[in-house]
Amino acid sequence: MEPKFDEKGLICAVAQDARTGKVLMQAYMNKEALDLTVKTGRAHYWSRSRARLWRKGEESGHVQTVKELSLDCDGDCVLLKVEQVGPACHTGSETCFFNLVNDGADPRKGRAHDLLFGGAKTETDAAANAAALPASILYEMARTVKERAKTPEEGSYTNYLLDKGVDKICKKVGEEAAETIIAAKNADNTELSGELADLFYHVVVLCENRGLDLDAVFAVLKERHSAPRKREYGNK
Repeated sequence: MEPKFDEKGLICAVAQDARTGKVLMQAYMNKEALDLTVKTGRAHYWSRSRARLWRKGEESGHVQTVKELSLDCDGDCVLLKVEQVGPACHTGSETCFFNLVNDGADPRKGRAHDLLFGGAKTETDAAANAAALPASILYEMARTVKERAKTPEEGSYTNYLLDKGVDKICKKVGEEAAETIIAAKNADNTELSGELADLFYHVVVLCENRGLDLDAVFAVLKERHSAPRKREYGNK
């Protein structure tokens, strides 16, 4: 499918974090910007206000490395899945989409409204809802752990674990795994949720200690999911 540019020679472009799925920004491309994006692997856009081509991060350093490029079903919108360096928004925000439109919204809109907005009423709520996405929260957690490793904070439990090293971290992983089993046996899903959260956190810390990127783990899961392994199991 060929991209469909409008009467001004532009096409809408949406940038999405390739890891977390979070929508980062929306801009426009002309044919040259799209061609340069494909050729260089770096996101280029057309500035309508400045009437010129620009490469994302050319001044701020907040470049976007394109991992995947696709068109929507009509061919009039480009989706860029990118690896973002620094914040995507010129305001310094991680994403440009932080202005909520549902403050004071009619509560009678019901479940459809809740599914769309997640019940968020503040920017903090919106950030919490975004972080609640399964893959997103793990990446957010991994990012925080990596930041603690680079810039230690006094009193940080993460820094305590990283300083103690792999033996201490593995001990905690084992303890949390055992507590997860106990919670499951107690048939208490609230307790189980808490213990699993503790286990996930300590696994993320272990990955940081070992220099293992979460992408490597997800790649194995994806491979196994796409080609499930079947075995014969006895009645043991």
